[in-house]
Amino acid sequence: MKDFHLSRSLRDFGLVLNHQFSSLHPNVCRAWLQTSLNGFFPSNSIPKISAVKEEEFPWYADLVNYLICGEIPKYLDAYQKKKFFRDINHYYWDEPYLYKKGTDGLFRRCIAEEEVQGVLEHCHGSAYGGHFATFKTVQKVLQAGLWWPSMFKDAHGFIAKCYPCQRMGNITRRNEMPQTPILEVEVFDVWGIDFMGPFNPASYGNKYILVAVDYVSKWVEAIASPTNDHKVVLKLFKSIIFPRFGIPKAVISDGGSHFINKVFESLLKKHGVKHKVATPYHPQTSGQVEVYNCQIKAILARVVGISKRDWSTKLDDTLWAYRTAYKTPIGRTPFKMMYGKSCHLPVEVEYKAIWATKLLNLDIKEAQEKKSVDLHELEEIRLEAYESSKVYKERTKAFHDKKISPKDFKAGDQVLLFNSRLKLFPGKLKSRWSGPFTIKEVLPFGAVSLFAKDGSEFRVNGQRLKKYLADSVIPEGATVHLQEPQLA
Repeated sequence: MKDFHLSRSLRDFGLVLNHQFSSLHPNVCRAWLQTSLNGFFPSNSIPKISAVKEEEFPWYADLVNYLICGEIPKYLDAYQKKKFFRDINHYYWDEPYLYKKGTDGLFRRCIAEEEVQGVLEHCHGSAYGGHFATFKTVQKVLQAGLWWPSMFKDAHGFIAKCYPCQRMGNITRRNEMPQTPILEVEVFDVWGIDFMGPFNPASYGNKYILVAVDYVSKWVEAIASPTNDHKVVLKLFKSIIFPRFGIPKAVISDGGSHFINKVFESLLKKHGVKHKVATPYHPQTSGQVEVYNCQIKAILARVVGISKRDWSTKLDDTLWAYRTAYKTPIGRTPFKMMYGKSCHLPVEVEYKAIWATKLLNLDIKEAQEKKSVDLHELEEIRLEAYESSKVYKERTKAFHDKKISPKDFKAGDQVLLFNSRLKLFPGKLKSRWSGPFTIKEVLPFGAVSLFAKDGSEFRVNGQRLKKYLADSVIPEGATVHLQEPQLA
């Protein structure tokens, strides 16, 4: 008796046994294997190996059957037979393996299904793998002289489940959650606030700008300050927002300590103002303020002097320019939304616009009638602005949402969290994703509640999450000892 050693793959059993039989006698292939390798072996002729089943034969069983026994698969139609005979010219059987000749003229060993995971682990995740993406991983497999038909698909799926690779990579616009527009009807009901800075160089001791934006009229208020603490926020509301525009219904801000503190919260609570806080590291929640921050910065950058130390003195001019500029979402300027008329500019006086050449109307009755009409017109203007803003945001949402990848989170899912500021791990070799965390609840408007590792809960925006794919399990190899059949 002679033992044949079969490393790693049980599926090669049929192929090796087939070849061993054919090497014993010219007609043994037909005599002992009248059916294909996808069939069964006579139990009275060979030892029974329960581990080998019909469905466990490799993808290249038909190719080996033909190369060794000359047997053509019976289930092939005319077109499939034509393709089969065309492909068979590229394969070569050399005990105990099958090889395929590539387009580069090199022969590569054909890999069975259960060996794929091990090959990919070597070529992707080992010391010499490098954790490269799909293309380079497949190139390394080919370089090693190995091949199978679904190389790119299998490599892509394997890399998607690679834990070190899941913890790297950035997030793009395709990872964003669907937009949820904030629509308000009345002007000055909702304000968004945010700090800009620190600016370098400082301007007369000022390093920051506190910006407040009305969500309906797009009217902007801003003050320069040397610090970005809660005292500046209180000053803005007590000296500008409350006395000029009245008490709002809500204020939207980020979670900075200058906005989240007992003093500011008590002020808002005293006047019945709701405080809405954006999820951490998700500035899109305060999108109105973020957009107009950029616009104010752009204007300031063009009007400051060479030394750039006069930016605080140019802030009022910047606000003037901004308030008299046309805004697409509302279809008019913030000044007209505020006062019901266009702002008269110095250029109109210098170049004699019609209003500058008209006589002043001192008829009180006529002026009252005109003002009454203007007030009614102002309400109509604001209603039109609301409709225009609604249509604009619907179109923006549709354009945004069709470019993102859909996300389907459910309670209990394992997810990784993107480290926006990369503060969780010091040094240059930082992991961009931490976790995995377990989802407690999927909230409306893109927010997700997670369980921390210590059992506490916290909320993040779904844009910063991706599903955690468990590591692939690479099956252990097996050794089967076979015996030669006793020929009669």
